[in-house]
Amino acid sequence: MDRLADYRGKRDAARTPEPVPSDSGERLTAGNAERDAGPAGIFVVQEHHARRLHWDFRLERDGVLVSWALPKGVPDDPAVNHLAVHTEDHPLEYATFNGEIPKGEYGAGSVSIWDHGTYESGKWTDHEVKVTLHGERLHGGYVLFATGSRADGRAEANWMIHRERLPLPSGVKPMLAARGRPAAGDLDNWAIEMKWDGVRALAFCENGRTAIASRTGKDISRTYPDLLGLARAVGHRQALLDGEIVAFGPGGQPDFEALQPRMHVSSAAQAERLAVTTPVTFLAFDILQLDGRSLLAVPYSERRRILQPLIPNDPSWLIPPQFSGPDLDAVLAASLSSGLEGVVAKRLDSRYEPGDRSGNWLKIKNLLRQEVVIAGWKPGKGNREGRIGSLLVGVYDDGALLYCGHVGTGFTDVAMRMLEERLRPLRRGDSPFDGAATGSSVPGSTVPPEYARPAIWVEPRLVIDVEFDRWTRAGRMRAPAYRGLRDDIDPADVVRET
Repeated sequence: MDRLADYRGKRDAARTPEPVPSDSGERLTAGNAERDAGPAGIFVVQEHHARRLHWDFRLERDGVLVSWALPKGVPDDPAVNHLAVHTEDHPLEYATFNGEIPKGEYGAGSVSIWDHGTYESGKWTDHEVKVTLHGERLHGGYVLFATGSRADGRAEANWMIHRERLPLPSGVKPMLAARGRPAAGDLDNWAIEMKWDGVRALAFCENGRTAIASRTGKDISRTYPDLLGLARAVGHRQALLDGEIVAFGPGGQPDFEALQPRMHVSSAAQAERLAVTTPVTFLAFDILQLDGRSLLAVPYSERRRILQPLIPNDPSWLIPPQFSGPDLDAVLAASLSSGLEGVVAKRLDSRYEPGDRSGNWLKIKNLLRQEVVIAGWKPGKGNREGRIGSLLVGVYDDGALLYCGHVGTGFTDVAMRMLEERLRPLRRGDSPFDGAATGSSVPGSTVPPEYARPAIWVEPRLVIDVEFDRWTRAGRMRAPAYRGLRDDIDPADVVRET
């Protein structure tokens, strides 16, 4: 069978710049049966401004380009099918064709390459074609299927094309920022974002449903019912978003204390009530996957470009602004005057590194903040008689829990009651601190006797956030104040930030 007979019959090589191979007498075997899956060849999508604009979708097969015309282009949305009109096979040389087909000729108009790459075949019959594309624009699985059959059993000319919905990745942890500052001469290669005082979270959007996961991978969707409409806001797109859950105070600044009751909600009914009295906002500042395409290897600047039009701003979700690297000092000053924690600098060309504290993201803080593990408490005196006087806290280094100070200020009555309830079942008879660890890079010290003697020890399972002036030479925090309980952080991940 001459696979290119129809193609040649519609074109005059003397009148069109399209490749028109001569009839060499070669005949190709018709491939009606299902073929083996695996590597198949090249694909190309050409934008064709003919009498009506359409896109030509072509797959290499048996020495030709099997072709479909797509009036509405290749679908982005897995919930929508697009018409695919099965056309004549084209020669392989057509994969690189860009040009103008003269007026009066078949398909007259301009042709340009919209995307190209390779593909793998999962299934190929006369009625269904399943492929996985690896292009510059198109990635992932697509299915072309015939809408009916002719009397001779062959497929009708009109098909449909459908984008397959790939699963969202599981077990992904957010990328973290190291402490540092970009070199002054390298600021053009960085972008600056505000550092928000909230709870880091990943939002999984698929089929109109939203799932929220904490930094540790815990499902916290029921805790934030006011964020579950996010998937509907992005339409039918499948997306994995990275961001921060923030409660804004009356002045418009993030209020971590106000967020505390939301973080530790115990029932769905309570979460619904708190969503009304203390609403939160999901600040989406990165995107890891879109419509089945992983964006982890895509540069940060391109990920932000993809993210920007995806989410319409709403009281419950928005995309926070970013600023150019050379404006670092001005943005840092603005963060300080706005009562924010600081800023995060991100390299424009950096990939997303799940779970890593990478030097491609650097945090510059206005105030020192540290996550610490509660190892015990010293009973209070006076108006705190019978209650917690101060918390004895530590950080891990090489697996050793090292004492780094005691926290006795910053507690509200509500926070104090919550800590007492959470610590009561964790009591133990001895100290969980390891003291001065041999070979440790962090100065170690034993707990001072005035705290150790009356101390009530607990299993080191609760993490809190503290604010303090500086680290002392002994490896302790100077003047630490309680900021909040962090259920979203694994105690084993708590190390001193230098």
